[in-house]
Amino acid sequence: MNDFLVADTLGCLEQGIALLRRVSPGQFIRPQADCFHSTLGGHFRHNLDHYSCFLDGLPAGRVDYDARTRDGLVETDPAYAAGRLEAVGSDLAALGQLDFNTPLLVRMDTGSEIPEGQAWAPSSVRRELQFLLSHTIHHYALIAVICHHLGLALDPVFGVAPSTLRFQQKQGLACAR
Repeated sequence: MNDFLVADTLGCLEQGIALLRRVSPGQFIRPQADCFHSTLGGHFRHNLDHYSCFLDGLPAGRVDYDARTRDGLVETDPAYAAGRLEAVGSDLAALGQLDFNTPLLVRMDTGSEIPEGQAWAPSSVRRELQFLLSHTIHHYALIAVICHHLGLALDPVFGVAPSTLRFQQKQGLACAR
């Protein structure tokens, strides 16, 4: 693996896989009122959709984050979701030889009516990998809140940004959850 960004992303995905292997199907689909009635499954599905859009769009150089499949089985079956995360991890690991400065065009609905010619924004493989990692960490933070309400203990670094962990380490602070 030639790029730290892929390694960091794989480490983050492995945290999710570890959680998925110990959560029950009932916990996985239980809506949490304090978290906008979201579920663990919904957050994992949302993240997987973004990785799939990235990987699907990579060959053509056009990543459309609105072309999500919204696979309902990912939302309801933690074992299936773990398998999907593992597959995404394998696909990302295979990117090691790719030039991460390769330009991409990216599209995502922002809520406004945008003419088709202005809907696509320039980006790069590296920038989109950075986005996906950040996006995953932020959803993991929401997952951590749901796990707290469900009584599921997590590693204190689950859902904490690497920059926050480094800051806390420099300050001599332990990561608090």
